[in-house]
Amino acid sequence: MKVGELIAGRYELEELVGEGGMSSVYRAHDAVLERRVAIKVLHEHFSRDSAYVERFRREARAIARLAHPHIVTVIDRGEWKGRQFIVFEHVEGENLKELVTREGPLPVARALELACQVARALAFAHELGIVHRDVKPHNVLVDPGGNAKVTDFGIARSLDADDALTETGTVLGTGHYISSEQASGERADEASDQYSLGVVLYELLAGEVPYPGENLMNVAMRHVSEPVPSVRAARPDVPERVDALVARALAKRP
Repeated sequence: MKVGELIAGRYELEELVGEGGMSSVYRAHDAVLERRVAIKVLHEHFSRDSAYVERFRREARAIARLAHPHIVTVIDRGEWKGRQFIVFEHVEGENLKELVTREGPLPVARALELACQVARALAFAHELGIVHRDVKPHNVLVDPGGNAKVTDFGIARSLDADDALTETGTVLGTGHYISSEQASGERADEASDQYSLGVVLYELLAGEVPYPGENLMNVAMRHVSEPVPSVRAARPDVPERVDALVARALAKRP
């Protein structure tokens, strides 16, 4: 798909705004409701794989249940020229990674405010039996009003132990934010999202991740085996209670 193309006779692609391993995200114009939207399109080679298509469809079904002020709303889903797509509300602003890169460590109160908003969103999803499994600052959008919205439930899964698409021993998530149990190939649950949120909060406060590194497996193993670093060691003005909060979130045992 390319910029200028009209999808399903309704969504005109305006700009490619992001690209991942499984899909591309475009800003688009909804010609029916006269509004700007975001469209995630599954890559062509994955569209020929029934397992990936089912995962993509499951994402749409999962997010459609998540009506929450701090979760990006899904609007529509469909297929166009053999390519699966999902339509989301368009959130003006930037993601948390861009925010920290631009501003550096955030004021403690602001970092906690954003983390609490993300926590409320994840708690709501968990109540409905949905685990995100890829919580990271790239997947948290911040609108012009300063409100956080969690997006990209692309590898989310049901908490139902009978979920046929769950594969024990498969490492899912992003290296710098992955929980120790995910890094070990174990089943992710609500505590895994809490761990990843703890890493995000650490980064918002310290301006860097707790276990830096370029090699995915090396970083993952650091999450498994290395002691939890103190936020106060990187930033002494962080209150002890906040340091203890991050340490608890990053505990090795779920």
